[in-house]
Amino acid sequence: MRRRRKILLALAALLVVSQAPFVYTRYRLGRLRAAVEELNAAREPPPAGDPFDEHVGAFHVHTALGGHSPGRPEEVVAAAAANRLAFVVMTEHPAPGADTAAATLKGVQGGVLFLNGSELTGAGGGRLFVAPGLSKTPQTPAPLPDLISAAKREGGLAVLGYPEEINGAWPEGFDAVEVYNLYTNAKAAKGPVLYLNGLWSYASYADLLFATFYERPGETLRRWDEANADAHASRRSRLAAVAGNDAHANLGFGFGAEGGAGALAFRLDPYELSFSLFRNHVLLEKGTPLTAESLAGALRAGRSYIGFDLFGDPTGFRFTADEGAVERTQGDEITLPAGGRLRLKVRSPLKCRVVFFRDGRVVREEKDTSRAELTVDGAGVYRVELYLDRLGSLMEGKPWIISNPIFVR
Repeated sequence: MRRRRKILLALAALLVVSQAPFVYTRYRLGRLRAAVEELNAAREPPPAGDPFDEHVGAFHVHTALGGHSPGRPEEVVAAAAANRLAFVVMTEHPAPGADTAAATLKGVQGGVLFLNGSELTGAGGGRLFVAPGLSKTPQTPAPLPDLISAAKREGGLAVLGYPEEINGAWPEGFDAVEVYNLYTNAKAAKGPVLYLNGLWSYASYADLLFATFYERPGETLRRWDEANADAHASRRSRLAAVAGNDAHANLGFGFGAEGGAGALAFRLDPYELSFSLFRNHVLLEKGTPLTAESLAGALRAGRSYIGFDLFGDPTGFRFTADEGAVERTQGDEITLPAGGRLRLKVRSPLKCRVVFFRDGRVVREEKDTSRAELTVDGAGVYRVELYLDRLGSLMEGKPWIISNPIFVR
């Protein structure tokens, strides 16, 4: 009897010790929440005279139309409105005998602009997001160059998705690349650790659990930088960047349906949660209405940036090039003046660490600042990443903002 009691006590002690890291993670998430609230309380308002209107939205969203999701269109509309999104780019999977891109959400609904589109599979790896969808959607994988050509013929926005699936060089001719994808990042996380963290923390910190597995997409950013540097040098078309929510609302449990879609259901990844983690921030010239055309044009031109809004509201961030008489912003090209120098300027609503890149290499860092500058004396592809070091170790090495480039001739 004593031996059994000792064994039970030992097992209980082992259980307590084994759960200590996950209890500690819950404590750290509480600290992170407090730090985020403190940062947001100190936000600097945007200065008067800003030439842009800023619109935030989600990219890469699915419903039950294309399978892989139990989500209903009305759930997407409600979640987008709850997150105060201005736009959502839908990317439905094709389905036999149905034009899912045409059938999905489009136009203004619930005060949110929806751009309808497709996620098409490339033969040999990779995907292509086309918005609006093609007039004839392939039902089987097709070569990516053929899909890109079809999208460009019809004037659609063409975004390369899941670039890590592509072996060898990326194809040419698409408009932007999905440099960050939520599903790809979560898939790389350690499953048992993620589940146990969720067991302890989901009820209180469902959104901030993202911080436990979010990582900088280093390899994809490297390939994007290289592709842009090569394109800039050879005067080929340049590539913008977007972040994909890959929202399916299909993780969970329920009775009578897959993925927690039954009458008694619980979803671990509802659309409202997916839309709260990060967003694509689109800049339109003051007074330009947000329409399907202006949205696609801004994303195509790189007139946008990626903000991980969960950790601090980045609205008002600006990255510009100034040569005195002329000012340009993300996605623009600017020529070095006769004197051979111009200034790249960053304005942030929160104090942060600003990292300047030229052709993918770090050329300058400024810490704990809301204003930063880099004097440029040579051609290249310049962009910035911003980091909130004040949020502590859970955010170490994880960017808060990823800008699109400015191209200097």
